[in-house]
This record gives sequence, C-alpha cells and structure tokens, in this order.
Amino acid sequence: MDLDDLPKPKPQMVIGENLENMGLAELEQRLAALDEEIGRVRAEMARKQSGRAAADALFKSG
Repeated sequence: MDLDDLPKPKPQMVIGENLENMGLAELEQRLAALDEEIGRVRAEMARKQSGRAAADALFKSG
C-alpha cells in the first residue's frame, strides 16, 4: 500500500486562532464546520433536556 493512498487527517480547528491569514474558502469551510457542530451540540442538548423532563415528570407523579 502506498502512503499516498491513506486518508489524510483533517486539519484541527482551534477556537480563537488568528483568522487573518486564512483565505475566503478556508473561512467558509470553517464556518460550515462550526454551523454543523452547533447543530450537533443543540441536538444533544435537546436530547438531554427531554430525558431530564421525563425523569422530572416520573418523580413528580409519585
């Protein structure tokens, strides 16, 4: 197997890093990745809030 055939790791994004040297395409990709991550975090928060509401309802009914 050739090393060129291996998948390339995604570059790590660091919150708060200097954006000045990034091109427009890089900034657009970064924004899309952040939007996707925000959606993922919101979905997890909603799942946890739903579970908590169900637990609260269970304990309040008794």
